[in-house]
Amino acid sequence: MPRPVPKPKASAVQAQGRCACGAVRFEIDVPAVWAWHDHGEASRRAMGGAYATLVGSWRSRFRWLEGEDQLTRYEDPEARTTRSFCGRCGTPVLYERARSPKMVNIPRGLFTGRTGREPRYHMNLPQQADWTWAGEPLGPLKGYPGVMVERARRKPRVLTPDDIL
Repeated sequence: MPRPVPKPKASAVQAQGRCACGAVRFEIDVPAVWAWHDHGEASRRAMGGAYATLVGSWRSRFRWLEGEDQLTRYEDPEARTTRSFCGRCGTPVLYERARSPKMVNIPRGLFTGRTGREPRYHMNLPQQADWTWAGEPLGPLKGYPGVMVERARRKPRVLTPDDIL
């Protein structure tokens, strides 16, 4: 008698996420497989920011809770990727790659809690935008609580003959 194939063990902990308007809701089993920052031009344009921070999950550990029918998809045949967005509010929801058919990638900002992985990987650094903040020192902007501004860089002091004597 053939033995039944065991189902993957579900995690006792899930992380839930949703789009901006709440029409699309989903969950993944925690921990996620990985998390990373994608500095590539395509992700920057799709997300509208300096880079995209994504969380990768096995497709078998990803579940729609609501609104899968609300998704709009964009397929890039050249890159062999598919991006899904909420059809109501436009929030990017999924990023899928043909070379990784068993994985789904979700923007980290959509999760309401922890995913079990911190973004420690960086992809496509050569495509990083030249205007991306690179960790320069920040200080508070006077008169605007909560706003930080890059501190002015001091120019190196040029010694004059009078300084030496």
